[in-house]
Amino acid sequence: MPPYVRRDLLRVVLLLIGAVTVLTGLVQLCAPGPVLRLLSADSPGIGRHLFATVGMFMIVVGGLLVQALLSPAPPWYVLLWTGLQKFGAFALVGIGVVRDLFGAIALLVAFFDLATALLCWLMARRLWHAGTHA
Repeated sequence: MPPYVRRDLLRVVLLLIGAVTVLTGLVQLCAPGPVLRLLSADSPGIGRHLFATVGMFMIVVGGLLVQALLSPAPPWYVLLWTGLQKFGAFALVGIGVVRDLFGAIALLVAFFDLATALLCWLMARRLWHAGTHA
């Protein structure tokens, strides 16, 4: 890990979250049924397929976040859009719990995504003010 990354706790935390997003997306892509069962959700064929599709997007967004954070000057907008994706995940998982599509355990995932969104936006703001908004 480059020194400019190691010295920045927020960047390290977001880098780890990005890596976890890639890994969990991979698990979700490859084994959607067991993950859905873990979240106390029904898993008909179409549900598993769509859940796997979401996993693929998690891999892409997590990978983009990791790659951006490893660069010396990450573009602020990558953090903005990653935060929006994470906030959207928070909202939609929460709605899924309210609609009884997921069990209450899924709220752990939802609030983790909310925390990640806030951290992404904090980093985006910091990058913007540091002058990397060109």
